[in-house]
Amino acid sequence: MSVAVVFDSAGTLLRTFRVAKEIARKEMLIDVETTLLTFTSADRVLVVLHAHSRDIMAELPPRYLSEYLREKEIGFGIACSRRVVTADSVRDIIYSDRNARIGDLQECIRTVWEHCRSQALVAMDSGAIVDLRAKSIEYVITSGGKPFPGAKETITDLHRLGIPTFIASGDRAAKLEKIADHLGIFRDRVFGIATPQMKARIIDELKTRYDVVVMVGDGINDLAAFTRADLAILTEQQRAQRPRELYDQADFVVKSVSEVVEIVGKVCSTERDLCARESNPGAPI
Repeated sequence: MSVAVVFDSAGTLLRTFRVAKEIARKEMLIDVETTLLTFTSADRVLVVLHAHSRDIMAELPPRYLSEYLREKEIGFGIACSRRVVTADSVRDIIYSDRNARIGDLQECIRTVWEHCRSQALVAMDSGAIVDLRAKSIEYVITSGGKPFPGAKETITDLHRLGIPTFIASGDRAAKLEKIADHLGIFRDRVFGIATPQMKARIIDELKTRYDVVVMVGDGINDLAAFTRADLAILTEQQRAQRPRELYDQADFVVKSVSEVVEIVGKVCSTERDLCARESNPGAPI
């Protein structure tokens, strides 16, 4: 019997600190759950920018963010939304917006860096929440994270059991590859900029190759993957508000990602026992 385990990144493998700045009110939201913020409106889309923090910090603060993105040909990925949206519709907004400025995003980056700078390994992302109806950037966002205690050991222990591990996350690929290298996950098993719908498709594809596919996640953007996985594990290591639907769909709820190893190990043992009994019906139970 073959088993594969798919992990979300931020909040699951990484303790993540996020800030968002609401452009209209010029208000900073500290340690906010950006996926929940996105899911409160069907018109919101969470976008990850393919830009390095150092490059953004080198720009002039008064400049429109859209001008910078357009001039530097900065790409983006749709990380989360409640409905299917096209990249073109989002591109038109972020490249023409006249609300968000470089200085707004720089403020987010500085806030996250001050919080995370003492950590040995910090992976940072920046992005925005786009309002499709208003056709504007509603929030700019930065997140920074480091692996949870026990995360690297969890991956190592699963590999020792012969169980391949994957990452499927809305974060940009460059950040995820940095984390994967540290944890010991092969880069070709990393799926970046994965929307909830893409995560579900990744689970479906892996189910054609493995007998049991496990999804480990912590947020509302993992719900679709939970529904498709053979086993869904919800982690609470990252303190956050979570909707009831996640708990209803989860087969297990854990306080630490390290608990995944025991759960998956028991699943493997149970499946092996079942297979042995099917091949030898006369064996004692």
